[in-house]
Amino acid sequence: MMKEYYIDLGSSTIKVYEYKSSLKLLEENSIYFKNDFDAKKGISKKNLEELCEYFEKLKKKYKLKYENTHIFVTGIFRELVYKKKQELVKLFNDRFDLYFNIISHGIENYYLGKAMANDYNGKIVLIINMGGKTTELVTYQGDKIIDTCNLKVGVADLLNNFSKVNDSISGNTIEEMDDFVANILKDVKFKDNYDCAIFTGGEERFELLTGFNLQDNSLFNDGIHKYMLSLDDYIKGTEKVFYEMTMNDLYKLMPGNPKWMDGARSGAIIPLTIFKKANIKWIIPSDLNLINGVINDEK
Repeated sequence: MMKEYYIDLGSSTIKVYEYKSSLKLLEENSIYFKNDFDAKKGISKKNLEELCEYFEKLKKKYKLKYENTHIFVTGIFRELVYKKKQELVKLFNDRFDLYFNIISHGIENYYLGKAMANDYNGKIVLIINMGGKTTELVTYQGDKIIDTCNLKVGVADLLNNFSKVNDSISGNTIEEMDDFVANILKDVKFKDNYDCAIFTGGEERFELLTGFNLQDNSLFNDGIHKYMLSLDDYIKGTEKVFYEMTMNDLYKLMPGNPKWMDGARSGAIIPLTIFKKANIKWIIPSDLNLINGVINDEK
């Protein structure tokens, strides 16, 4: 079986996976494409150069080729005008012989659904997949998707509106940031009988690293999601990250890509607001994302 490479390229983080018999995260790199972004002008010159330099390195390191590499681009790149999207497609084709595949919200929801497909012991489960500029929600009942919703809010919105959140100890409060998100979501309707929510995209790794009070998952057994925590313990863990751990403490937990932690505090708020609005009592942290769905769809 030929080794394949799958790349998840979002608004702020690039994740590189290898797949042969199983999916393995090889590395990740954070570039803040939202900085100086313009839908008509494209991503900034600095970010474009950084993106190209990173792919030059990836191509040499893993011998990436058109036939063994699959790139899935989401988030802020969807906002580019058609001409700028085509320029990026042409650049990647000409310079790297790779396809810069910008996927729609609908396709991302489809792959997220494939990633999370499970019967969940018949429970009603809200899946939350948060990115830099958008947040996707998928609701399962048993093994069937019964609802999807795309929210126009992501980590970047909080970073842009709360300039002190990444002070050594956060200068912005959880409450003021929660109120900001709650106002954005004021017209979003949620069910009132969820059994739990699964928060995806590296959350299990993050909560283990930062010491959230995780317990064994007793709601369902899919061989993947080992842990769960109560809403109260999620709030306590978030308070620890905001008010007890410094940004340097967080950076040291991810020496391979410390910039990822720049979104850690802000990234805790959107799901917190959703958990409260949807009356979620149990939270399942997950490291699954759309690439897992791509693999499941191809099997």
